[in-house]
Amino acid sequence: MPGKRFLLCVAMVVLQVAAVQAAELQILAGGGIAAPLRELATAFEGATGHKLVIRFGTTPELIKMAASGGPFDLAVVPVDVMKDSATRARFAPGETGIARVGLGVAVRAGAVRPDIRTPEALKKTLLEARSIASIPESATGYLLARVFERLGITEAMKDRIKPQPTPARIVESVANGETELGVFLTNVLTAPGLDVVGPFPPELQLEVVYTAAVAANTKEAEAAKAFIAYLRTPGASTVFRVKGMTPG
Repeated sequence: MPGKRFLLCVAMVVLQVAAVQAAELQILAGGGIAAPLRELATAFEGATGHKLVIRFGTTPELIKMAASGGPFDLAVVPVDVMKDSATRARFAPGETGIARVGLGVAVRAGAVRPDIRTPEALKKTLLEARSIASIPESATGYLLARVFERLGITEAMKDRIKPQPTPARIVESVANGETELGVFLTNVLTAPGLDVVGPFPPELQLEVVYTAAVAANTKEAEAAKAFIAYLRTPGASTVFRVKGMTPG
């Protein structure tokens, strides 16, 4: 947990939302941003008295949740979610960039780390892997599909990718030896039981960008805006960096 600077930012949020009655905020969020968002939500709750209920999901799941008509107050999601017209219609105008993170590779802790320093080295490593844990139906999965296409290995990857339901399951799958490699967002792969081999080489690196927006029909717009503003404070930026993400 960051120190005095973080606490100062929390105090600033308290002053900004002091006049807002305590609310329960229903939040939709991408699974890849779960670790920093949970930490920041706890601090925000303690500082403001608001209660945050977060539902995490992949991009298709978030689109379904947002477009289905169910109640929510704001979202912190991959920008791909907002590209769906039915989903975007559920939000008020205006989005706020929150954080971004790139692709990487991890192995079970203590395992030999393959070479991924160049595009050709990464291609060789992926083709030699017996099994790869990832989430094809996600914002990250869409980016990986673009990388596989550039490397000319789309067909070869179909038998190697072992789809996982959540980012946490990617970590578990690699850590317990079910799969040989984890290929996903670097912040997710930085976890106990795994050794991060490294990020993708610069020539192939792509990032998932997370954005926040307030629901069009929320009754808690001020509290929702306050939380989004809080995610942009220097203290929150420190948390994102500690958790392996680039704020903004």
